[in-house]
Amino acid sequence: MSNSESYPRHGGQLRFISNKFGIPVSRLVDFSANINPDGPPVAVLSALRASLEEIETITAYPDLDSIELKNAIAKYSQVSPHNIIVANGFVPLLEAVLRALPIHRCLLVVPAFVEYRKTLERAGVEIAIEVAGAETSFEYDIDNMLDQSCDAILMANPQNPSGICQHPKFLPKLIEAAAKKNIYILLDEAFIDYVPELSLSTTAQQSANLIVFRSVTKFYGIPGLRVAYSIATPSLAAVISAALPPWPVTTLASRAVVTALGDQPYALRTRSNNLARRTALERNLRLLPLTIYPAAANFLLFRVPPGIDPLRFWQHMITEHGVVLRSCADYEGLPEGHFRAAVKTPKENNELEEAIESALAALA
Repeated sequence: MSNSESYPRHGGQLRFISNKFGIPVSRLVDFSANINPDGPPVAVLSALRASLEEIETITAYPDLDSIELKNAIAKYSQVSPHNIIVANGFVPLLEAVLRALPIHRCLLVVPAFVEYRKTLERAGVEIAIEVAGAETSFEYDIDNMLDQSCDAILMANPQNPSGICQHPKFLPKLIEAAAKKNIYILLDEAFIDYVPELSLSTTAQQSANLIVFRSVTKFYGIPGLRVAYSIATPSLAAVISAALPPWPVTTLASRAVVTALGDQPYALRTRSNNLARRTALERNLRLLPLTIYPAAANFLLFRVPPGIDPLRFWQHMITEHGVVLRSCADYEGLPEGHFRAAVKTPKENNELEEAIESALAALA
């Protein structure tokens, strides 16, 4: 078994960790999943309770066209409801895009979310690779990206796992150049809510070769409800929506998201808290013998020193400190020894700093 197979496939797998190490879930602090540590807006919980008081919530089918949900997303993203496709997560949306559009060969920019490759492979799409790694500060090369004989380019902004955002002029330039070669840009903006001014949602309204993917559940702390959306031109949106199964979002999930998106004070508070917490966490981690990468999202990527065994470090953090990090061993194009840590509350972030310092000293 390779080292990458010793870790969970995704972050947030506390039951797997609990069973593997015999540690109760209640004793684990999860830094492996990038979920808002303050939890969902209070109004969301109230809306869910109220919905459960109405028997029709579970006895009636969800709205087939998700009208209320699309209207709320449209207002939030400053686009038209006709530009929006909704589904129960990013992967179903990407699968629908691959079914609906003539994409036979896709350029995958790595390191990247591991489900990108898996989804492309399941769809039978040939994959070309462009490495934009730590050695080049995760910067992308437009000429290399366009010179791969591909129908599409799949990438993220902010990038995962680095959390780095591309220069604001880069993506518009790439989209324009790709359009001349009939190349689709599939842009995952799962963490753009932390830097909404950099979103290309409004650009996707009229760019025939751009499809933007966005998440709701991470920023608003409701990943168990599984809602994501895409933004494209009305004609593209119609074709992609037709490639989805009916009723892609439950009534409960829809009502929760509608409520969440309407809570503007929560969004402003979340961005402010995250910036302050991430800045403090990064500053303190830089005092340790780690390589730290600047980020714009709600997580930080770091690399342990070469003399530290990554698997032993990950296990030590769990068994001795109850701290669960996201190993990046399965991120293609990223050298070993990289870990991603979510930004949590100040108290939890202090615990993380102390645990890392202790683990590095113990394993040196």
